[in-house]
Amino acid sequence: MRKKSPIKISICNELFQGWPIEKVFEYASQLGYDGVEIAPYTLADSVTEISTKRRTAIRRAAEENGIEIVGLHWLLMKPEGLYINHPDEIIRIQTQEYMEALIHFCADIGGKVLVHGSPHQRTVQEGWDLQEAWDFAKETFKVCLKTARKRNVLYCIEPLAYTRTNFINTVGEAIQLLKETRHPNFKMVFDCGSSSVQEKSISIPLLRALESGYLRHIHSNDANGRGPGFGELDFVPILKMLMKNGYKGYLSVEVFDFSPDPQTVASRSIGYLKGILDTLAETS
Repeated sequence: MRKKSPIKISICNELFQGWPIEKVFEYASQLGYDGVEIAPYTLADSVTEISTKRRTAIRRAAEENGIEIVGLHWLLMKPEGLYINHPDEIIRIQTQEYMEALIHFCADIGGKVLVHGSPHQRTVQEGWDLQEAWDFAKETFKVCLKTARKRNVLYCIEPLAYTRTNFINTVGEAIQLLKETRHPNFKMVFDCGSSSVQEKSISIPLLRALESGYLRHIHSNDANGRGPGFGELDFVPILKMLMKNGYKGYLSVEVFDFSPDPQTVASRSIGYLKGILDTLAETS
């Protein structure tokens, strides 16, 4: 009997531009994905517009296709004007309220993880005080984490490369934020593409993330914005390190360059990752 890797693979739905979420679930299942990660802006300008009936339907559609809704990402893409560390308190309060709405939506559809990337809604602008921005962000997260605990979901900060934001670029900075905030529902996401841009060697920050105890989710992509296997980033040592350290979370395919088409990206990405995982499982 062939050994199976404990690492599950999901895909982010914004790749399938314009596809109904039900069709995404069906297609992901056909390709062998375990889960789908949802960008809320693909469903509505605001999750508050999504009715209880529709939330139930989304959850049921995933279940019927044998797909797990992993959670949400691209959290603050819409509505416009949201910002976790803006000097304006009214903007921060509006952002906190929407983040809490996202947490409720995630739990309602069966998701367990919210990935906080949203680089443009956290970048410290010229003239802002960096420490003040840090404290504002921490305050915003603390308010929302109370709701995350009640709904039994994890809220995860995602370090992103300096090319995308100037706030929380490294695993070390994310760990510092998590330690200062000290909340059991506040964890970390590791983005392979961003880390390969930010660091000389991706293995060092990945190992630090694993050893920190905070890592709960991974975005698999290349520095070129394409899927795993579409660029120069070698995922063999990455997946080997994950398996060696007992990682059992999701490896989620997140791409920014959708060429040549969603079907090719989705099928080749899972083929590449599963091929490596199956080989490693057999030899472990």
